[in-house]
Amino acid sequence: MLDDIGTIRRQFTAHETLDGRIDQAFEAMKQLGFEALIYDYTPVPYDLDGAIMIPSLLKLRNIADDMHDYWFDRGYFRIDPVQQVALRSSAPFFWNYDTNADTLINRFMSDDTAPVTRYLSERDMSTGVTVPVHMPGGDYATVTGIRFRGDRDFERHALRSIADFNLLAHVFHETAYSLFDTKARSVGTIRLTERERECLRHSAGGYSAKEISRIIGRSVPTVVMHLNAAAKKLGARNRTQAVVRATHYRLLEEQGRSLPSYNL
Repeated sequence: MLDDIGTIRRQFTAHETLDGRIDQAFEAMKQLGFEALIYDYTPVPYDLDGAIMIPSLLKLRNIADDMHDYWFDRGYFRIDPVQQVALRSSAPFFWNYDTNADTLINRFMSDDTAPVTRYLSERDMSTGVTVPVHMPGGDYATVTGIRFRGDRDFERHALRSIADFNLLAHVFHETAYSLFDTKARSVGTIRLTERERECLRHSAGGYSAKEISRIIGRSVPTVVMHLNAAAKKLGARNRTQAVVRATHYRLLEEQGRSLPSYNL
């Protein structure tokens, strides 16, 4: 078994950068028999149409960089069976893209997900373990360990070490999240200014533009300008829809929040 949580946390926080902590996680995962790491974070699980959101952060170790293109630009993340399971589970799970394998992702595999299966199979990345990390605000991350050309021996080994990997992944994410920048915490390409956020927050509280102008010490036309600019960025038809969309995408939360640290 791994050392206590405090020791693991100190090993991560000894690194002052996000990439440094990811490198530390990868080194620790190697000790558990994994050969590659995928780490992603998604501020909001689903868009307004119910489709899986593309993550705001995707970090890879010992994996070809073209995965960014496939999972982001080509939308493979949205159809990835592993993500379908991760969204519905809080427990770590072993997966195998072999259609004859009996793993949790089987029920989500179809013709629609075939491009994901093909991409991973061509790169010998068909087996691995994923740890879902669900956070209080609804955002979530996954930490995935992959063994190239995994076989039955790897599956047995992975299942024996899955509890250690689960602990490692959760402590790692806690320390990694504390170093996320604004871009990592934001949804897609929607970027509201702090003044736009402030005006929308007051609007969500039921205040009129005139009342907001008094609260923030700006003219009414200036407040209306900020509200209209926010609505345009959100693709909203009116102020009410802008508030609804901004709330769904967690854009009205105060910036600079961090994940609590627990002294366990």
